[in-house]
Amino acid sequence: MQNIDIDYSRIPRHVAIIMDGNGRWAKQRGLPRNAGHQQGVETVKKITEHATRIGIKYLTVYTFSTENWNRPTDEVAALMGLVLDSLEEEIFMTNNVRFRMIGDADGLSEAVRNKIKQVEYNTRLNDRMTVTIAINYSARWEIAAAARAIANKVQSGEIEAKSIDEQTICDNLTTNFMPDPDLLIRTGGELRLSNYLLWQCAYSELYFCDTFWPDFNEEELMKAIHSYQQRERRYGMTSEQVMEGLADNNTQD
Repeated sequence: MQNIDIDYSRIPRHVAIIMDGNGRWAKQRGLPRNAGHQQGVETVKKITEHATRIGIKYLTVYTFSTENWNRPTDEVAALMGLVLDSLEEEIFMTNNVRFRMIGDADGLSEAVRNKIKQVEYNTRLNDRMTVTIAINYSARWEIAAAARAIANKVQSGEIEAKSIDEQTICDNLTTNFMPDPDLLIRTGGELRLSNYLLWQCAYSELYFCDTFWPDFNEEELMKAIHSYQQRERRYGMTSEQVMEGLADNNTQD
């Protein structure tokens, strides 16, 4: 692996990934699209193991969007089968990784729902890292669901409409158990968010690479983290304000 200068004290806490390029990877090799998805599963396992080693605390991967139901029936069926096959508890238990799922579980088959619930339960005490798969997920679906949940709470008198703020929305999103992504990676050369974590990625650093997901490896992840560490996260402030805040924090420490 190429020697990439990384500051291990500044590893992003939460990395989100749009795993793109499985089908094109397979097409380049004269293989069926499902072969690309199968290889993509192996990449998820490798990246999960490497992420735990370097200190990432949350890894969230876009596995299947609500729009993906529009793909050919045989491909959708194969993808659902891969979800079942890939949920091997051994990789989570060996690496002390907790497994979570976000998305509309009602749209999944009973077999997939049951497997997800089983792995979530059996890994619930693992605390080295949390891996979350976004399956049958879209950000617009999530935000609409949060709006309905908040409306119901207002109607029942649990909260007042005037008290609704950004934190109220965050608390009602499916991601309310984890921090927002520090770094969002998209593979495969496309330059869009594809309805993924739109609320949560308001201040995430974005990293796009041409590498297809099946070829994405530990070195590619380190390149993304290196790029992240070269950036100044200002959250709407000026560079001077950021530096003053860092100085204040150092003084308090």
